[in-house]
Amino acid sequence: MKRMMIAVAAGALALNGAAASAGDINVGSAAGVTGPIAELVVDIVAARNLAASHVNEQGGLLGGDTYRLVQGDSQCDPKAAVDAGAKLVNVEQAVAVIGPNCSGATNGMAQSVTIPAGVVMLSDTATAPSISDLDDNDLVFRVAPSDAYQGRSLAEHAWAQGYRKLAVTYANDDYNSGLAGVFASAFTELGGTITGNEAHEPNKASYRAELATLAAGEAEGLALFAYFGGSGITILRNSLENALFGKFLGADGMMDTSVIEQIGADNLRGNILLSQPASDTEGASYKAFAAAFENAGAPFVAHGYDIAFLAALAIEKAGSADRSMISAALRDVANAPGTVIRPGEWAKAKEAIAAGEDINYEGASGAIEFDENGDVAGTYSLNGVGDDGTWTPIE
Repeated sequence: MKRMMIAVAAGALALNGAAASAGDINVGSAAGVTGPIAELVVDIVAARNLAASHVNEQGGLLGGDTYRLVQGDSQCDPKAAVDAGAKLVNVEQAVAVIGPNCSGATNGMAQSVTIPAGVVMLSDTATAPSISDLDDNDLVFRVAPSDAYQGRSLAEHAWAQGYRKLAVTYANDDYNSGLAGVFASAFTELGGTITGNEAHEPNKASYRAELATLAAGEAEGLALFAYFGGSGITILRNSLENALFGKFLGADGMMDTSVIEQIGADNLRGNILLSQPASDTEGASYKAFAAAFENAGAPFVAHGYDIAFLAALAIEKAGSADRSMISAALRDVANAPGTVIRPGEWAKAKEAIAAGEDINYEGASGAIEFDENGDVAGTYSLNGVGDDGTWTPIE
């Protein structure tokens, strides 16, 4: 992980340190390089960069221009995201922006920077339902499915696992509050009881008092919606050390190896279930991506590759790096019908577009069919700690 982080950082310095040449087409690559999910972001950014490499190695954009991803650190924070977005759009003259990773940062950058500037934003990880409701002039797209689906899916899994009474705690941000709201509503509709439902602020040293209050409702488990590096690990530790909760449910914000490393595989095995958007690992597109990317199963890396490849396809289809033409072109290259294009098949796509053919990108993360909100449907995996001490899909 450290070696990869150094490599990605070096790549980012090389990208940011060189002035854009006449043959460069800049696309912003906003990401939470620092902040509560920084370790997850390393692989996501690497996957984005792999997509750019495939484009540049197979003819580049348009007449041979270099596809240049310019990195900005959104820090998983709305204010930092606005600052990063303003630099990417106004200084680096990015024709589109990929990211940022977190939903609050995405909402902030979209509303304050990219939508007013008429710049398309493409997210690989932002999943808050509120993003679907943005008044965005068809400028915000995402390949990660909305938590309107994930929250309900997790509630159905919880019910199927036999849970009937659950407490809920969530970090006070767009992503976690939105997901918690959908989960609690869906679980109640199924016939379950939410014994307590409380927001918490991230980055506190202890949550023992809040957890003691939630535990008083005699829930069978705790539904925890948080980022692992913000409050998630601390809440797990406080719960177990004080015998307040022993069973946990959560989502992709908690999917990181550091959770197992710090809490212990034996403490979590059989006691935690986490959902995350999943790829069809038997599909041809996923296999093509996995052959080129070592950590293909890491959270959202397939989505990171797809969104960067789609941005390039849209520019190629538009026949121009004109910001105003990218939105319409995105649906042209993503939605069926058309010649199927898979990860790594840039030369094939370029040839098909030049011949006037319709194309249909089938992503590593799954079929990508943008609806009227720029959203996609998706599938999810339910994950626990396996015998080998790693996150392992259960179904």
